[in-house]
Amino acid sequence: MSELLLRDARIQGHEGPVDLLIRDGRIAELRELRELREPRESPESGGDGRHGVEELGGKLVLPGLVDGHAHLDKSLWGGPWVPHDAAPGLMGKIRNGQERRPEFGVPNADFVTALLENMTACGTTHVRSHVDVDPLVGLGSVEAVREAVERHGGRITAELVAFPQAGMLISPGTEALLEEALKAGVETIGGLDPAGVDRDPVRHLDAVFALAERYGAGVDVHLHDGGTLGAWQFELIIERTRVLGLGGKVTISHAFALADADPDTRDRLISGLAGAGIALASVAPNRGLLPLRRLSEAGVPVTLGNDGVRDLWSPFGTGDMLERAMFQAKGTGPRDEDIELALDAATYGGARALALPDYGLTVGDHADLVVVDARNAAEAVCVRPRRSLVVKSGRIVARDGDLV
Repeated sequence: MSELLLRDARIQGHEGPVDLLIRDGRIAELRELRELREPRESPESGGDGRHGVEELGGKLVLPGLVDGHAHLDKSLWGGPWVPHDAAPGLMGKIRNGQERRPEFGVPNADFVTALLENMTACGTTHVRSHVDVDPLVGLGSVEAVREAVERHGGRITAELVAFPQAGMLISPGTEALLEEALKAGVETIGGLDPAGVDRDPVRHLDAVFALAERYGAGVDVHLHDGGTLGAWQFELIIERTRVLGLGGKVTISHAFALADADPDTRDRLISGLAGAGIALASVAPNRGLLPLRRLSEAGVPVTLGNDGVRDLWSPFGTGDMLERAMFQAKGTGPRDEDIELALDAATYGGARALALPDYGLTVGDHADLVVVDARNAAEAVCVRPRRSLVVKSGRIVARDGDLV
């Protein structure tokens, strides 16, 4: 039995400081300060980050950060600096990524490992990563990301999305490779702009949802298409989700059409999303910020993600979800409750969207958490202090910005 005691913790919803006891990877007890005994000695667990007492001195404890939309396979983190030279527009970035991957050995498990190290040190405990699947790379991206996650030895968990970055219908052979990825255990099937890229939204979505139904997979569709074209595709996804009974397993990423829509259309789409059990994913872009408060009121889960981090698409990004929450909060609003909505998308919202079981800071939840020197959630987002502790499955995996 392993036990880790966190003393003098600040947790939202508790008036005063509390002690938090972790036992065998789960939160076992939450009590008022100094009410809990110290963990019993356990020689077999000594020195592995699962046993002992940590004095937090009133620091804030948050649930482990969730990155609900990443592209780990594309990253050049830890590798060479590559100036951005992609042609304008989505297709320009797609072509640049495909053409220059071999030049830098992408996908590269070493780059993915380095990025995951930084994400873990920043407090991310779970990530959903889209991984490119196409005739040029085959399942190489799946293999590289899996290898990198394995190297981390349980410090972070990952869900993969087989993603047709170069299109599916316009890229012959891709649909069969997507099926091979699902056969190989990839958890979610992805889609990409069924109209804007593949030019046949009905056929594209029929293929994606058929694969999901056949293999019991989730669905995550990148939908950059805006305006009425994007809104129509929302309706197609809502319809298929309802008919196939896939509520709780479908996500629309980016979802720019929701921001573009007039109020009546937006309300109708949000009602449809809520009724069908569809989540949304955002990367806090410069345009098309999702209406978090309206979505929260309607019960639509929203997850936040870093998207690509320092890759052939963009030189930006760090993998820090508190930074991403800050970007979201700048568009959501300056009040504490607005900032908390942005953080919710990086924590509880992500857990709801990705259907992570037993997530949170109550007794019985998995002990995935991050400790920061902040007085409340809003300060944590705005200041983004170094993560004092990161705990995954009851084990300390990072301290003061370094892995342990």
